[in-house]
Amino acid sequence: MLVLLVSFAFGFGYALSRIGLPPMVGFLLAGFVYNIAGFVPPSGLDLVSDLGITLLLFSIGLKLDLKGLLRAEIWASATAQILLTTGVLSGLLLLAQNVLSISLLDLSWPALIILGFALSFSSTVYAVKILEDKGDMSALYGKLAIGILIIQDLFAVLFLSLTAGKAPSLWALGILALPLLRPVLYRLLDGSGRGELFILCGLFFALGIGAELFALVGLKPDLGALVVGVLIAGHPRASELSKALFGFKELMLVGFFLSIGMTGLPTWEMLAAACVLCLVLPLKTGLYYGIVSRFGLRARTSLFSSLTLTNFSEFGLIVAAIAVEQNLLPANWLLVMALAVSISFAFSSPLSYYAESLYQYFSSWLRPFDPQRVHPWDAPIELGRARAVIFGMGRIGTGAYDVLQEEFGNAVCGVDHAPASVDANRAQGRNVLLGDACDTDFWLKLKRDEDLELVILAMPNHQGNVFAVHQLRNHGFQCTVVAIAKYQEEVDAFTEMGVCSAFNLYERAGAGLARKALQGCALRHQSEDSASGQ
Repeated sequence: MLVLLVSFAFGFGYALSRIGLPPMVGFLLAGFVYNIAGFVPPSGLDLVSDLGITLLLFSIGLKLDLKGLLRAEIWASATAQILLTTGVLSGLLLLAQNVLSISLLDLSWPALIILGFALSFSSTVYAVKILEDKGDMSALYGKLAIGILIIQDLFAVLFLSLTAGKAPSLWALGILALPLLRPVLYRLLDGSGRGELFILCGLFFALGIGAELFALVGLKPDLGALVVGVLIAGHPRASELSKALFGFKELMLVGFFLSIGMTGLPTWEMLAAACVLCLVLPLKTGLYYGIVSRFGLRARTSLFSSLTLTNFSEFGLIVAAIAVEQNLLPANWLLVMALAVSISFAFSSPLSYYAESLYQYFSSWLRPFDPQRVHPWDAPIELGRARAVIFGMGRIGTGAYDVLQEEFGNAVCGVDHAPASVDANRAQGRNVLLGDACDTDFWLKLKRDEDLELVILAMPNHQGNVFAVHQLRNHGFQCTVVAIAKYQEEVDAFTEMGVCSAFNLYERAGAGLARKALQGCALRHQSEDSASGQ
């Protein structure tokens, strides 16, 4: 059965990816088809699913800025959204109950409120996957979306604690002493090397210290993984650990998406109810947009964060499951919720992937709503009189900056969308500005400077670099453009677009290593010749 399930997952994931949808939608569909065909789910699938979610929250913690959650645009937006969306959706369900005579809507008013509360959540799993695929985890709208989701998750944990029928043990107070373990965790991470022991160290932190410890004291295991991730987020190797666990997390999350489709066998009435619920997703987007835009964020940032959150959540499923156990909801609503979550992912995926095109189409309607006082992290910028500009100031971008500074002096400018990266580069004396090369408004405000000679596209996401190339051409910039690439097909794509040079990282790394080796040989021969001459 395991081989059959893997075949289903690959087949549907591959098919959906060919038509422009993310593979996760194919995994959801594979779970439903597998279930409808009458096959028995393999043992251990739920365990794999739980591990995937635990590792996901651990990886979020590794990248989480705890101080950022205290910003009003995050905690206030999340709180207002939960309350407002719960009220609106509960009201709509009550209206439908009075208008339609459907057995599914034969619910008490507490059940309607719980259902509205479950539908108010957005999916952390989905949002992180989308943001990672687009390379926008560090973008302002990505950090805003993740921050709102973390606050939502805390609401879910509070609900689970109140309805689970048992309170955390007194030992849960000992969790407050966890920060005292940070030096020990740092030392373990430092001494784990870079091989399989390093990966096991990350798994031990997430599953052993985080999930298991919280479970022992009556708290949610996933919350423990998140907390431990936050504890070690300040370690220099935290980003490396996140990348090392990436493959494990991705593989196990496939089990999560498959398991959603195996909740049960739905009826046509349940499928119709799930589709009707998904019709209110645009209303949910509008509520997000209206709330987030009140905090000085531009229309583009508000729209992007809202589209990322336009879905229903796996936490909504958990809330519904607890309500069913407590006899607050009929059991058939759990299947309706599972269907609604799955359909919402399929509905939201194209919106998230084509968010920039949607913004360009609706920008004339949205820009009049831009605030007069823009959030300082969200204000479009101008480059000034630069002769060389580098987009993406990671390790590749900073290396290129230092070399170009020898040629162009102070006429070199770096641009990055991550505030932390900008601050780190400025602290080292580089001229780096906060901006997003995937932002249409950024290019609209950018003046064509006749002094600009060179643009280097060093952003980690290929689609972002492609978008920047199109914008440079559309706005008439006449300069040399060089872009990085990881695969030959990316090099070919840049060549077709007229990019002067596409730098294949892996090929050029080998060439650079060979040149360094030859230089070392030459120096050794010179040293030997000088020694023999003496």
